Amino acid sequence: MKARSEPAPAGPDAPARPPLVRELLLVAGLFLVYKFGRQLATGHTAEAFRNAHHVWDWERVLRLPDEGTVQSLLLHGDTLIHVANTYYAAVHFPATLAFLVWLYLRRPAHYVWARRVLAAVTGAALVLHLLFPLAPPRMLGATGLIDTARLFGPSVYGPPRTDQLSNQFAAMPSLHFGWALMLAIGLIVATRSRLRWLWLLHPLVTLLVIVGTANHYWLDVIVAAALLGLALAVIRLPHRPHRPRCAVPHHRPEFRRRTSAEQHGLVGAGR
Repeated sequence: MKARSEPAPAGPDAPARPPLVRELLLVAGLFLVYKFGRQLATGHTAEAFRNAHHVWDWERVLRLPDEGTVQSLLLHGDTLIHVANTYYAAVHFPATLAFLVWLYLRRPAHYVWARRVLAAVTGAALVLHLLFPLAPPRMLGATGLIDTARLFGPSVYGPPRTDQLSNQFAAMPSLHFGWALMLAIGLIVATRSRLRWLWLLHPLVTLLVIVGTANHYWLDVIVAAALLGLALAVIRLPHRPHRPRCAVPHHRPEFRRRTSAEQHGLVGAGR
């Protein structure tokens, strides 16, 4: 991951880099909680499809764009849809991991902040997965959408009834989008290049991919963004205290003023 920035500050005020072993365990735990915590929401198939119909109806009431419009754009060519499926399957975890590694090495204070935010968003998302199981639009016949990964590949999911590695009824919120947006925000805050705003392309592409491949609804994205905004409002980036500059004393030559008596004495002595 390349991001032009100034070197990390050095000196007594530089933020201490957290112990590597502890951070490896924490980050690995975050990924494991994300991966296996979703399994707790399995077994609610009927409720997941019932909620999916509700979400689809709510989007029509809110007059949100039709997900089918995005999918039709991707279906213009087999190559484009294959690239979208690959992006969905292969970019999510590696990009987030590379983001955390770069911050750990170059911006320790930003790393701790980003790790806390990601952990908070992930924890809140898992709670919603348990309380509101949701079938993705590719499984809902009313949407008219197709499962692009199953038809064109590659796919990270097996048949829902036999897939033991993932919970496909955990669509809301979309952590694909939540993590991608945090990656962009984190790099924009941590770097100073004029081109740093281009990092927003990552969540934008992720948004088009997750909706166009029928893995998420628009509302999944909106809820993920809301959770991230709440986490960012609560977990603030620590500011490095600025050391006050020590004023350099200006040594002025001190001239001893002679009293009139001394002056007269000197004059008298010279006579």
